[in-house]
Amino acid sequence: MKKILSAFSPSGWRSVSRLGIALAAAFLIGLMFGRVALALAITFGIYSIVQLRNVLRVEYWLRHRRVESPPDISGVWGEVVTIISRIYRRKQFHRARVTGLLREFRRLTSAMPEGAVLLGPDHEILWFNGRAGDWLRLRRKRDVGIRVENLVRHPAFVDYLKTGYPSEGPIVQDLETDRWLAFNLVRTGTAERQLLMVRDVSQEQQLQSMRKDFVANASHELRSPLTVISGYLDALADDQELDPAWNTPVLEMRRQADRMRTIIKDLLELSKLESGEHTQEESAVDMAGMLALLRKEVMALDERPRNVRLNLESDALLKGIESELHSVASNLITNAVKYTPTEGEMELRWWVDDSGAHLSVRDTGVGIAEEHIPRLTERFYRVDPGRARSMGGSGLGLAIVKHALQRHDATLEIKSKEGVGSTFTCHFPRTRVIPRSAGVLATA
Repeated sequence: MKKILSAFSPSGWRSVSRLGIALAAAFLIGLMFGRVALALAITFGIYSIVQLRNVLRVEYWLRHRRVESPPDISGVWGEVVTIISRIYRRKQFHRARVTGLLREFRRLTSAMPEGAVLLGPDHEILWFNGRAGDWLRLRRKRDVGIRVENLVRHPAFVDYLKTGYPSEGPIVQDLETDRWLAFNLVRTGTAERQLLMVRDVSQEQQLQSMRKDFVANASHELRSPLTVISGYLDALADDQELDPAWNTPVLEMRRQADRMRTIIKDLLELSKLESGEHTQEESAVDMAGMLALLRKEVMALDERPRNVRLNLESDALLKGIESELHSVASNLITNAVKYTPTEGEMELRWWVDDSGAHLSVRDTGVGIAEEHIPRLTERFYRVDPGRARSMGGSGLGLAIVKHALQRHDATLEIKSKEGVGSTFTCHFPRTRVIPRSAGVLATA
């Protein structure tokens, strides 16, 4: 009861007071004339007519408030009109503010160098700016509400919408305009709205293509003179009449020539992978057998970790190009051997689960600082340049691994802790697994 009484406003109390005074006066008048019920009924009737009139005035004003001024009413209804007017003014203020923000947003998105497309939960187009409309040839009346994959039908883009891979987004060429477009989907936790960003990367792609062509051509041109130089160095090394003082310089020159030959070979292999050319047919590759052979090669080395374990938890085959898959495994194992001390350990593992096939190389080597991990697959990137060069690495191994995996719809996961070791895991999709038999094949 106290809450109800405290909810009354001053004007509410005044109205109640007036009604009470009117009823008391009507009661007294009714007693004087012996018509108490009639006097109270007349009083209530007059009060109801006044209230009905006020209600009609407020209702008329609400329907025509854009052109009519608020009615001049006292009491509770006057306070109601005041509250409604205040709410309406606040609504008008917020509407004007939102309208201004929307206009500013449209101006900003129109001036953006990137295209932007707002998508619904099913990838239907809700809105797009002018840049995206020009690049993707979208029309508002025609394409709003249409699923974007029905308009941009490139397989890489459709796969990206379904799987989210690659995380940096696909780069697609528009054959009609010869424009290269990079897509990146910004997702929220609820996935009710998604923002598709589109960038024109034609210039970057042209520069990238020129760089790749230059590297490939230079590598081809360097191979022949390097072969001649290596031949003369081999002849000098076998010359019995060579001054002994030259033995060490010739040996070092041969070592550097071999290192250059390795770099050129890796550059040519990387150029072939980046070009996307498939010169070999895919086949069923025995990854378990491949890892077993690679382990034997490691065990034959003079300098290697003391313990190299091989865990083959499946004998399933993998659909792919054998030479490229061998390059992936070989590069990962070579890196592990190179950076793991002789008292350390290595583990090669191959297994299959519901998500697909997996190949991992784990070591207890020097490890890698977290800030270096995102850049490990870049060309010539080295965590410790001095140490890497002294070990004869080309700096291209993980770049080759990355591109070879991309050609097999696979991803590379890197986990490492400095001073503890590293684990490199290749994840292959389920569609590339060819079952042969179940069970643990071997543990060495």
